[in-house]
Amino acid sequence: MRLKKTVALALVTAMAATMTAGCGGSSDKGSAAPETTAAGSEAAGSEAAESKETEAAASGEKQKLTVSVWDNDATPQFSSVTKAFMEKYPDVEVEFIDAPSDEYNNKVTVMLAGGDSDPDVIFVKDTENQVTMKDKNQILNLDEYIAKDGIDLTMYNGVADQLKMDGSSYTLPFRKDWYMLYYNKDLFDKAGIEYPSADMTWDEYEELAKKMTSGEGSEKVYGSHNHTWQALVANWAVQDGKNTLMSEDYSFLKPYYEQALRMQDEGVVQSYANLKTGSIHYISVFEQQQCAMLPMGSWFIGTLIQDKEAGKYDFNWGVTTIPHPADTQAGATVGSTTPVAINAKTDVPDLAWEYVKFVTGEEGAKVLADNGIFPAAESDEISSKLAAIPGFPEDGQAALKTTSWVLDRPLDAKMAAVRKVLEEEHDLIMIGEEDVDTGIANMNQRAQEARED
Repeated sequence: MRLKKTVALALVTAMAATMTAGCGGSSDKGSAAPETTAAGSEAAGSEAAESKETEAAASGEKQKLTVSVWDNDATPQFSSVTKAFMEKYPDVEVEFIDAPSDEYNNKVTVMLAGGDSDPDVIFVKDTENQVTMKDKNQILNLDEYIAKDGIDLTMYNGVADQLKMDGSSYTLPFRKDWYMLYYNKDLFDKAGIEYPSADMTWDEYEELAKKMTSGEGSEKVYGSHNHTWQALVANWAVQDGKNTLMSEDYSFLKPYYEQALRMQDEGVVQSYANLKTGSIHYISVFEQQQCAMLPMGSWFIGTLIQDKEAGKYDFNWGVTTIPHPADTQAGATVGSTTPVAINAKTDVPDLAWEYVKFVTGEEGAKVLADNGIFPAAESDEISSKLAAIPGFPEDGQAALKTTSWVLDRPLDAKMAAVRKVLEEEHDLIMIGEEDVDTGIANMNQRAQEARED
């Protein structure tokens, strides 16, 4: 029972966590357990860095590595892999620079702008922030390290490639989340309808949702549920990898807005306006059995496991792959990732690389999976570990394997400004203040202005 609660909490809090850095400050860097190489000093552009690591190795002292993290006490995602790293390299001491999530970006920005050597390693809270870091020469190009150690980027199933900037890797993905389809098994059993397939198009999903809609008033069960996030429309439009939210023409969004509005008008999902005005959260809708299906991120698994253990609901649930466009392979999904970078001013670049390589590689991925956290690296063994989480549905393994994976927000320094525009127009479309064509035309114009500002 205790294990279930611990694992579930790890899933919930780790997914919700966002980075904040604590107080920086210089630290005494001692001796590195991993063998140093010329690659680190060349990448850092500093003979002093090479000398520092070499002197430390000869001194016999523990070498110190500083790593910026956020809300470390709330999630095992950082501490678990770091503990495993120090067990492998007992001559290394890792010190966290930890701070609340809502302060993290500002803290890291200040430290990097000041040219501090700390933190040596940076967990990037918002993926697009790595663009600014790279443009300001604040993080190392990792290509030489990756080539030297023969890192196979295919284990990230396309995520590492999407993090590249100007054709080079400045970060590697640490963990990731992606969208799945959750469903209420008891409601499907009661209706005598087969559970959602792992290979279902969005049109087939809509038809299934219609079949699962029943009742009236307070007794009504909606076939599915569209949360109010703009991502719950836009993600399906970028799922095929042909467009992104930084595209100049947003007409590719039209069929997905039309479907969302159609399902709303037909009473297959709840009214967007009611959800917004009532501040209705998707967790309560699903757990109170007001809907039969729910497209949502992998972080919701932990919530469901924890809440069932706490007695908040007592029905059986399942999870499978998210539906897909008709011309896209089943298992294609959309999600987000937490990249890891090395400070260009670090005085222990080789040691920093060893840490990044460990936490983003298969060793670190297995540790994360053992703690109920979804790593960026994929393998059959990792999927099996995730499927073994206490409370995870026995028939839910299909949801843990993806055939392709697309970033929900592409790497672009203007993404935050463009996203604000898209969300504002999304609201107007969904409440009926604008028709789809007008909303998309406004997106095109306003997003272009945001990109040029």
